[in-house]
Amino acid sequence: MSTLPLMPKATAVWLIEKTALTFTQVAEFCGMHPLEVQAIADGEVAQGIVGYDPVANRQVTAEEISRCEADPNAKLKILATVNSVKRRAKGARYTPVARRNDRPDGIAFVLRNFPQVQDQQIAKLLGTTKDTIAKVRDRQHWNSQNIKPRDPVTLGLCSQMDLNAAVTAANERLTRDGQEVPQPMPIESED
Repeated sequence: MSTLPLMPKATAVWLIEKTALTFTQVAEFCGMHPLEVQAIADGEVAQGIVGYDPVANRQVTAEEISRCEADPNAKLKILATVNSVKRRAKGARYTPVARRNDRPDGIAFVLRNFPQVQDQQIAKLLGTTKDTIAKVRDRQHWNSQNIKPRDPVTLGLCSQMDLNAAVTAANERLTRDGQEVPQPMPIESED
C-alpha cells in the first residue's frame, strides 16, 4: 500500500527495538531508506525519539509482524484505517477580518437570487445574524448605499456545496408545503 504509518521515524524506532524485522522490511513499511533504518539501529539517527507502537495504534497487527519476521522477503501491510477526522460540512466558518465587510454583499446576493432561503439558513451559511439579514433586506444597514449583491462563494464566505445544499433544502421545503419554487434570476453581465 502506498500510505505510510503515522510518525514513520518513531514507528521505525519501535519496530527496530521490539521486532526481528529486517532493515529493508522496516524501511519499506515506514517509507525510509534501508541505510537510514540501519543508522537508527546503530544509534546515529533518531536519538531521543520515543518509539511509536503501530500495533497499539491499529496500524498493523501483531500477526502481520510475526508473519514478516518468519519470512524476510515478506512486506508489512498497513491496516486500512477509518478516517476519524470529520470534515465540518455545515454551518458558518471563521470569517477573516478582511472579508467581514463583504458579508452584507453576500447576504444581498442570497436574498435577491434565492428568496426561498430562510433567514435562519442564511445566518448559518454566512455566519451572520438574523438582525443583520433583516437590516440588509430593509435597507436599514449602516452601509446600505455601498452594498452590491455579490456571490458569497466567490467572496470566500461559504462553499458552493454548502450554498447548493441550502437552496435545495429551501426548494424541498417549498415543494413539501405545496408552494411554487421561484425560478433563478438571470445573471447580469458586468460590461
